[in-house]
Amino acid sequence: MPPQLVLLPGMDGTGDLFDPLLSALPPAPPPVVLRYPAREPLGYPTLEQRVRQALPAQAPFVLLAESFSGPLGAAIAAAPPPNLRGLILCASFVRAPHPRLGLARPLANWLPVTLLPRAVLHHLLLGAHGTPALRAALDRAVAQVAPAVMRARLQAVMAADQRAACAGVRLPLLYLQARHDRVVPPAAAMLVRQLAPQTLLVAIDAPHCLLQAAPEAAAAAIAGFLRTLDPAPAAGA
Repeated sequence: MPPQLVLLPGMDGTGDLFDPLLSALPPAPPPVVLRYPAREPLGYPTLEQRVRQALPAQAPFVLLAESFSGPLGAAIAAAPPPNLRGLILCASFVRAPHPRLGLARPLANWLPVTLLPRAVLHHLLLGAHGTPALRAALDRAVAQVAPAVMRARLQAVMAADQRAACAGVRLPLLYLQARHDRVVPPAAAMLVRQLAPQTLLVAIDAPHCLLQAAPEAAAAAIAGFLRTLDPAPAAGA
């Protein structure tokens, strides 16, 4: 049996948006969805501590980090628990995807992140792939999160730089790239491949919300990657 899949959510942190992917994945071993607090504005270091505490203690697993969670996935995979077998980054990054926006980081506290017009949010995250059901699911997820939390996560993204951690990852790594991503540019995937040459890159016809808009294609790529991994510890581990 392949290792268990542990999923880290995007900026909403709810984990609810994984539902389309969960329906497309094989049922065994059952995937685990981790969720971030909706009312606590936590940065990456504190979130990493909480994620590490919630990871499977003994069963072999693979970490999937969606979008916002990429820096967390890289940090954990660089200093992995002994039962971590691989890392999957989906439409994600290890350094701020638009580094020049870091100059605007002090303004993040004033940005109406949760008040963006729905049409703008749908355009950025779903594009032409947005269905009424996907748009409604996205709206529900964002509505659950306090504005201060979303602003804190935006600040974390603007300051993110886990290049050193990514360069230290020795585990197998899969990068799922959305061909029609309006949020994370192709350079983010290229940087991951440069830092971690073992990275397998799979491009999928999808918007930034790749796992939601193309769950079957994503599930096929993920299942194929999991089948290549040895569920047992490496010799000497």
